[in-house]
Amino acid sequence: VVMGDGDCSAIGGNHFIHAARRNIDLTAIIINNMIYGMTGGQYSPLTPTGRFGSTAPYGNIDQSFDLANLAIAAGASYVARGTVYNPRQSASLIKKALDKKGFSVVEIISDCPVSYGKMNKMKSPVDMLKWIKDISVSKKVWEGLSPDEKKEKYAIGEFLSKDRPDYTELYEEIIKKAKEMGGNKLLFILSFVSTFF
Repeated sequence: VVMGDGDCSAIGGNHFIHAARRNIDLTAIIINNMIYGMTGGQYSPLTPTGRFGSTAPYGNIDQSFDLANLAIAAGASYVARGTVYNPRQSASLIKKALDKKGFSVVEIISDCPVSYGKMNKMKSPVDMLKWIKDISVSKKVWEGLSPDEKKEKYAIGEFLSKDRPDYTELYEEIIKKAKEMGGNKLLFILSFVSTFF
C-alpha cells in the first residue's frame, strides 16, 4: 500500500497503528514529503516543528511524529526509512519489506518543491534534494548526535526486522481451536463477532 504522510499519520493514523499492532501481512510505503502537497500545502503530522505550510504561515508549532518509532511501538515486523536522494538504498529497503511476513513499513523522505519547498525557502527542486541529502544520516551517525542536532536530521536505514506470527496465522489457529472445543456453534459466534467488530 502506497500512501502519503497525511494519509498515514493523520486521516489513516488509527488504521496504521492497528495494522501494525495486529501484524497484518502487508507492506506500507509512506511517501513523506512533510506536507499535504496535493491539497493546498497544509502542514501534516510529519511536518517538522518550525517549518512552514499554508496552515502554518508562522511556522508549525506541533511536534511531528517519528513515523519509524511509531510503527515500532505499535508492533510492526519490519521498519525502515530511506530517501529519494538515495534511490538504491530505498529500493533495497522496499524489497526487504515486501519479502517480510507481517506488517512492514518503509518511510521514504521525499521532495515537494511546489508546496513544501517554496514555503520553506528552497528555490528549486535541486535545492530541495540537497536539503534532503543534508538532513539524512545513517543510524550510526544519528546515535552520536546531540538532542539538538537530531531535531534537524533523519536517521535512514533499517530499524527493525523481527519475526512474529501475522494476524491471519493467529486467526486460523483460533478457528482450529474453536472446531476442537465447540464445533460449528462456536465458529458461528466467532464469525458473527468478527463481522461486526
